[in-house]
Amino acid sequence: MTRLLFEIGHLYHRAAFDPLYQVFRQDPRYDIAFVCSHDAERRFGLFNRSLRRDLEARFRAEGLTIANDAHGCDVVIVGDTVRDPKRYGPALLCFVNHGTGIKNILYRNLRRQPHTRYQIFVEGDYRVDRIRQANALGVSTVHKVGLPKLDPLFGPQKPSRSDILSRLGLDPAKPTVLFAPTYKPSCIDIVRERILTETRRYNLIIKLHQYSWRGKYAPHWHHRLYQRAVKGFPHAVLLPVDDYNIVPYLYAADTLISEASSTLFDFLALDKTGIIFVLPDASMRHHDGEPLLGETMQDFLAGAFLHITRPDEIGNAVANALRDDPERRQRSQVYRDYLFYGLDGHASQRTKAVIERLLDEGGHANPT
Repeated sequence: MTRLLFEIGHLYHRAAFDPLYQVFRQDPRYDIAFVCSHDAERRFGLFNRSLRRDLEARFRAEGLTIANDAHGCDVVIVGDTVRDPKRYGPALLCFVNHGTGIKNILYRNLRRQPHTRYQIFVEGDYRVDRIRQANALGVSTVHKVGLPKLDPLFGPQKPSRSDILSRLGLDPAKPTVLFAPTYKPSCIDIVRERILTETRRYNLIIKLHQYSWRGKYAPHWHHRLYQRAVKGFPHAVLLPVDDYNIVPYLYAADTLISEASSTLFDFLALDKTGIIFVLPDASMRHHDGEPLLGETMQDFLAGAFLHITRPDEIGNAVANALRDDPERRQRSQVYRDYLFYGLDGHASQRTKAVIERLLDEGGHANPT
């Protein structure tokens, strides 16, 4: 029996792991467990309360097995780099990226651990090239398999757009806008309630980054603002904090508004036109001066997605995004071919096949 551990660094990592879990659980050779690690909620602006027990209780209620510790596993699947890789011993350490888009944080984290051997599973040539260009590979190995997170949207059991919108109390006959700001950088400070007034003609789904709920890395006012605001706008819904998986809403949406979220990548994969809210470049740097993003928002997906800089441009941009544009569609295909491998619903199976090959070859997480 092969012991497989999914380490959930943050709840939103599960969106990338759920399709993988479904593939592995069908194989009786695997003993599968989960563990939570870093989720916390800022209380009273003074201290962080760990949410590990709460989340693991939720997982148990779903019928998932919770591991007491990480020792003795053959394979550990993580959604980010880990703080103490030695705790896993000789386990095969598999990094299935939860999504970074054009942010540099992935490469920064990998460069901090040049002697930790990750098996890095990525969505396509773009990510392979960026990891190498950033000199972030160290002793790790990259495997181009596609994006397991999107498998449910390319397989035979696709969700129903009508069911998703009806469940939210929205009108399936109307076009739907998905507003999915990330946490760093975030356009919430600029957009604020204007996202609601500019989208009255459509359905609006607001999906905040989990950090905008927890108060640890982003302020609590982010979610409080929209909790209050949606009460006055019947065309809009704010998804709750425990609704961690954005994938069904990407499928239901006709256009997406974000700034630097990895959901822009995901939306491109679905052959739809998104809207990028471009923020000033000057402030977008890490504490050591390195740029926060690997490329500018204005240049990212140029010709395929629309770019705006002011809230009063949202209404026109949505109307434009909903119109078919052959040149834009052709440009999107060029980007899609570079960013993604597969898009066939089988990325999880390819990931499993690579892991099994590495196990047969006797791969180890860390060199000794």
